Amino acid sequence: MKLVLASNNKHKLEEMRAILGNDIEILSLSDINCHDEIPEEQDTIEGNAMQKARYIHDNFGVDCFADDTGLEVECLGGEPGVYSARYAGEHPTFADNIAKLLANMEGKENRKARFRTAIALILNGEEHIFEGEVNGQIIKEFRGHNGFGYDPVFLPDGFEETFAELPAEIKNKISHRGNAAKKLAEYLNKLHKK
Repeated sequence: MKLVLASNNKHKLEEMRAILGNDIEILSLSDINCHDEIPEEQDTIEGNAMQKARYIHDNFGVDCFADDTGLEVECLGGEPGVYSARYAGEHPTFADNIAKLLANMEGKENRKARFRTAIALILNGEEHIFEGEVNGQIIKEFRGHNGFGYDPVFLPDGFEETFAELPAEIKNKISHRGNAAKKLAEYLNKLHKK
């Protein structure tokens, strides 16, 4: 089975390939010659994921999936949420986003946060959503060099290491994207066995 992941983020592609295994060939947008700026104009992560999947399906006619992830920080009323990737403005670096987050949390005692991922799948014309989340804390300094995004400041509950310090195979087992992707994989495996 071949599926297009509506992303050119190499970290995301590696993570999804590792989680979904060898039975499913995952293609990137560049593999289908898509160099478009894919719209993300919805006000929920589920809406953004589905908008991206529909864009690829409608314009390229391929079975595909797209994900959207938000970091929701309790003391910030759920920010950055749907704006996680663009928290510090258009085209920020991961460090820019983290710097803004830590500045906004300055002096706050409550460091609780959660990552949420929604994966939208369009397969054989049918639409599905798979969700995953992980709870944790935002720490005050960058730790670790693995992962991407807010991983260096996210300490998942029950662990001493940030997402950026954990080996990929452990992060993929417990992460928001990992949890959503497991649900996607279970669904695809059931179809595969029919």
